[in-house]
Amino acid sequence: MIDHHALWLVIAALGLGSFGLRFVFLGLIGDRQLPEWALRHLRYTAVAVLPALVAPLVVWPAASGGEPDPARIGAAVAALLVGLATRNVFAGIICGFGALYGLLWLIG
Repeated sequence: MIDHHALWLVIAALGLGSFGLRFVFLGLIGDRQLPEWALRHLRYTAVAVLPALVAPLVVWPAASGGEPDPARIGAAVAALLVGLATRNVFAGIICGFGALYGLLWLIG
């Protein structure tokens, strides 16, 4: 395992890094207007975060021992198609949940 001192050092370093990233945006430039190019790039943050969180759970799911699972891939494809068709994130997420549970029930 890891030494307790090293563990607390890593936790403290990650906490300081996280605080530093937030302080740059909120403390240093929080009361100023951001340039248009920065605002344009920040619009894509939410679009990039959700797939980054979901992709490892689809490609290497812990529930199947890290092997790709047809039910999870099918649910991801269904959620993607519904999201693209409706342009609604919540519709895609709900369809993905339904497809996952339906495919797990069908496949077993």
